[in-house]
Amino acid sequence: MNGTGNIPILMYHSISISGNAKFKQFTVAPQRFAQQMAYLHAHAYTPMTVSQLMQARTQPALMPTKPIVLTFDDGLADFFTAALPILRQYQFGATLYITTAYIDATSRWLRHEGEAHRPMLTWEQVRAVQRAGIECGGHTHTHPQLDVLSRAAAAEEITRCKQLLEEQLAQPVLSFAYPFGYYTGLIQQLVQDAGYQSACAVKHTMSTSTTNPFALTRLMVSANMQLHDFEALLSGQKKHSLTTMYVRARTPLWQCARLSYTALVKRGAARAAMSEGKTR
Repeated sequence: MNGTGNIPILMYHSISISGNAKFKQFTVAPQRFAQQMAYLHAHAYTPMTVSQLMQARTQPALMPTKPIVLTFDDGLADFFTAALPILRQYQFGATLYITTAYIDATSRWLRHEGEAHRPMLTWEQVRAVQRAGIECGGHTHTHPQLDVLSRAAAAEEITRCKQLLEEQLAQPVLSFAYPFGYYTGLIQQLVQDAGYQSACAVKHTMSTSTTNPFALTRLMVSANMQLHDFEALLSGQKKHSLTTMYVRARTPLWQCARLSYTALVKRGAARAAMSEGKTR
């Protein structure tokens, strides 16, 4: 581990060259991703899965000198076609967080970003990913903002994806990632109650050996990150431009705004359903 005790947990989404304006920041070109992995290999980093990291935190002898954790959110098909071959080239482990409702389909939750038709993994590919040594974790069933759902609805999202993944993979699913990074103390507890042993947030800061296992901090690797920026990110020298946005987006005021918006959408849907019923 580095001298500061910091452990970088990197967060990727799509490894591709395409992306609409609202989604572009969540894409990393395959060539750039290959350069980043080559850098990690050349500088003797040891990639771990999230669950391997959690085990090493309780058994320090298992912690490598320069640990790093690679995570990928959503379960997009380009993980299989673009990221996995490069990870296998270097025999790197990683954790893939999967949104289960859209497996064998497309990323319909991204319709507001104009990305509803981005291909998702198939179940056959998910099983192949697991066989390749990649940890598969839960990322809810439909990718909602968990902190604006009712307790029952949030619990269903958290447990259903775990059950589906475990049925398909025939092994326990131990790690979870909060969609959008949104969570509360209640959501943390629901994740723990579901049987997960860890959960990743965002926060754009380094993780440490004492970070809350159900609020693991991650560093987002964005589309325009040059190799020198990537190096600075790993060393903790680069303050990510999204950090302020992340903190602001999780204030009680912003959560209230999102709650209000969700309530308006639900009322609108209810009125539309009633109106449709009257016209039949």
